[in-house]
Amino acid sequence: MNADLKAVHPLLPAVIELARGAGAAILPHWRADVAVTAKADASPVTAADMAAHHLLLAGLQALDASIPVLSEEAADISLQERAAWSRWWVVDPLDGTKEFIAGSEEFTVNVALVERGRVLFGVVGIPATGICYYGGDGLGAWRAEASGEARPIAVRLAPAGAFTLVASRRHSSPAQERLLADLGDGFGELALVSVGSSLKFCLLAEGAADCYPRLAPTCQWDTAAAQGVLEGAGGEVLDLRGEPLTYEARESFLNPSFLALPAAAAWRGELIALARALD
Repeated sequence: MNADLKAVHPLLPAVIELARGAGAAILPHWRADVAVTAKADASPVTAADMAAHHLLLAGLQALDASIPVLSEEAADISLQERAAWSRWWVVDPLDGTKEFIAGSEEFTVNVALVERGRVLFGVVGIPATGICYYGGDGLGAWRAEASGEARPIAVRLAPAGAFTLVASRRHSSPAQERLLADLGDGFGELALVSVGSSLKFCLLAEGAADCYPRLAPTCQWDTAAAQGVLEGAGGEVLDLRGEPLTYEARESFLNPSFLALPAAAAWRGELIALARALD
């Protein structure tokens, strides 16, 4: 691991270790016929989600008890209380639970530090491989292997061949399909990479894809950590009006539709114009 991460942000090294610890708590349940229960919104939850949640909650509170924690598995916090926060953690202890249940490696641990609605930094750990991505706007971004060896990552500003889109394995919408058709008309041949969880942002961040349009539901804990990584790598996440995706306290935890892309791409304006036509 980089020796200067404390200089990047003093809390970052400890959060990386917590994300790795949460991954270690998840793995004994993986591919082990784990019991699945349904939450009120019908989304699945397992003992692995809860084991990671409890580890992260205790670890983050021990790290700095003055910073509240918003976790997918403990989100029953009133808007009035959340509106008073100036800095808080946004946590998904196990992002991609459906992938985890299916036995896929495409599930992650997501931890973001948010201040006044903007992500300061994010950490995305992949328990099945030991790989960890982390970064933040103005801080840089890195991919660390299971050994801890880390290298800086950055978005690519031009396609390496076909214009490559990343998408969810399980979620689309009619509006998203229309946007893909419009992109094909405007950008020519498209390549589609389907991947689960917050890994879609990470593919962009390390220059393996060009754009991630999401016109289907996500929640704040699905996106905040990976948005930090992408912003550190020179990317951005915008709503369909072209405004940054932010995390101010709202009644609903649902995000608007968004576009994740390289901030300095020459085709940025064309993409936003296509998306606005759908809004």
